[in-house]
Amino acid sequence: MVSTPTRTTAAKTAVGNKPVADIRPSRGAFRETLSAEKVRGWYRGFWSALEGTGKSRNGSTYYLILGSTLALTAIGILMVLSASSVEAIAAGESPYSAALKQGMFAAIGLFCMFLLSRVNVVWLKRIAWLAIVAAIVLLVLVLLVGTSVMGNKNWIEIGPVTFQPSEASKLALALWMATVLGRKTKLLTRTRHALIPVVPGAVLIIGLILVGNDLGTAMIVIMITAAALFFAGVRLYLFGVGALLGGAFIAVAAIASPNRVCRILSWTGQACADGSDLNYQSTNGLYGLASGGWFGVGLGQSRQKYSWIPEAHNDFIFAIIGEELGLAGTFVVLVLFAILGTAIYRVVVAQKDMFHRVLAGTIMVWLLGQATVNMAVVTGLAPVVGIPLPFISYGGSALLMSLCAIGVVLSLARVQMAPGLQPKRLVKFGPAALAKVLRMKSVTRNAAKGPADRRSTARNAATKGPVPKDPARKRK
Repeated sequence: MVSTPTRTTAAKTAVGNKPVADIRPSRGAFRETLSAEKVRGWYRGFWSALEGTGKSRNGSTYYLILGSTLALTAIGILMVLSASSVEAIAAGESPYSAALKQGMFAAIGLFCMFLLSRVNVVWLKRIAWLAIVAAIVLLVLVLLVGTSVMGNKNWIEIGPVTFQPSEASKLALALWMATVLGRKTKLLTRTRHALIPVVPGAVLIIGLILVGNDLGTAMIVIMITAAALFFAGVRLYLFGVGALLGGAFIAVAAIASPNRVCRILSWTGQACADGSDLNYQSTNGLYGLASGGWFGVGLGQSRQKYSWIPEAHNDFIFAIIGEELGLAGTFVVLVLFAILGTAIYRVVVAQKDMFHRVLAGTIMVWLLGQATVNMAVVTGLAPVVGIPLPFISYGGSALLMSLCAIGVVLSLARVQMAPGLQPKRLVKFGPAALAKVLRMKSVTRNAAKGPADRRSTARNAATKGPVPKDPARKRK
């Protein structure tokens, strides 16, 4: 029996300490490896210079997330005002009505974002099950008493305000899946524990959304579920099986609706059975992007918003940005989303706890995936589906939930900062937190008195002497 030499033995049989030709890597592979190492080195060096290392982290990731979110929200309010004014005037309403409502939800969302960024994320585990149950109840209420708009039954009217529970279910599902997967960390190598109860819970949410005829939101929820399982480290073959089943399910859901079939046919350039063209929104969106040129026709000067693109301030607001602000404006939006995604990714890779990593990674995939799908629809790369552009499209529920999700990520980014640079917590919960606050106040008060005040306090206490006992109490 002849033994095959190992790699170590072969390496020793070299002339002049050079490896032999049969084990030496090819020159092309060596160059590729070297270039990949250089890119990794530059990437790590860039973020080390930007963030700092160890306990000297300066919090640049925190402020990149905060700054890009505020910039996208401000652009959204401005573009909602520009895109909705024409249709509002035609309907006899104030041209500022949609922008004011969007601004109101932005103010509420920013307050919630600020509050969540100061709260320890671990505390959210306590409300994870309550949040998913509330989301399911609200989705059921939508089917019972909800309002149908353009064929989708997604809204609940509360006086003059409408609320979309399917947007809240995204954040509730992400929090619940992160909590469940975090508790089952050591069991995730077993298929049964990796899929149950996460997948049945997600399927229930997706089913309730589909009953309301909203395939676009259901696709985003499927994306969120896959992201949670991926960041939890579930075996990869499960994603292949899930992709086949999910693709088959989406295909059946599309074919089962004549409206969706017509949209797909229009997107491929074919005519529908009734001769209608349901791809006209995407077509006019492309006209708007093309007419914008490099720097646009000017803010508020769009022509496509004059009913050429129905509901231009909703899902197709990216086309109005391209028309009024040109390629430069769309590039700014893309860069802001790229900064947001890169900064959140830095938060994700720094997490060692399963709950933190799954929660932050799921939020990252939710926001960036939704933005990618929306831009693909507007630019004609995908059939028309009703998915808003995060932070920019008109919609109070979507904006509120997106800002709350950013608040959760900011809370995780805050912990990575150097202790002296961390923004102080705004709210503390529980008896232990209250006792800690009282102790800190006592220490601060004693430190403010100074040594002279402490000596005078001790002298007064010694002068008074012991307190005499009450003889009447002794007789009793």
